[in-house]
Amino acid sequence: MTSNIKIVAPGKNGQLIGEQGELVTPPAGWSFLPAGDAGVTRKVTAQGNYWRVQYKKGRKTISKGVWAPTDTIATAKQQVAAVRSTEGYQKKRAADIQRRGKKQQLYEGEFLQAVVNYLNFHASYAAFAQQMAQAITRHAIPVGSGTVARTQLIPLEERAAKAVIAWMRHQTTAYDNLKIARIKGERRAVRRQLAQQSVQLLSRYRKGEAILPNCPLMKAIQKQTKLNHHE
Repeated sequence: MTSNIKIVAPGKNGQLIGEQGELVTPPAGWSFLPAGDAGVTRKVTAQGNYWRVQYKKGRKTISKGVWAPTDTIATAKQQVAAVRSTEGYQKKRAADIQRRGKKQQLYEGEFLQAVVNYLNFHASYAAFAQQMAQAITRHAIPVGSGTVARTQLIPLEERAAKAVIAWMRHQTTAYDNLKIARIKGERRAVRRQLAQQSVQLLSRYRKGEAILPNCPLMKAIQKQTKLNHHE
């Protein structure tokens, strides 16, 4: 079979855009296989006759799925379903889920402690440190969350620090409601400024200074604690 592999981008109203910016149409007898089932996608793409639909989001390349011959997709689905119906696969799948669950639970504990260490609150605010760390961990740790906590490219301590600042940016500042000019580097500059404010706010808790009731961090911690109790 002659190889027919293309990378195309999604356009408006379901259109596809080729590598040169031209509109392209999949061959007759082809269907679209959405991303989501890696097993089926691997079998389809192994045939070397497909168009991958993908786009850039920031630095990430995101795949929406592939176009391929309809019969190739149908055969791949049947083959994968047959394998997944076997007892051996079911046992392996259950073992994998259990293993990942234990690994996730272990990482949650490690990440939470790393957040507490980064906060380094005065003993008088130790309880708040735990509550804040729990709120940040619940937000950042889920698999697939796409947060900095899920990256393996930087040390755990740095992940924790970045997660704290990101959480505070959304919980204790007006960042979500700011109208930031569409100028290159402007959003990054705003984030740096807000990060400095967050670090200054954290320093008061680290020194054990008196905190006023209207403190945005205090309010955010109390809010998250109440939400957690209602879950």
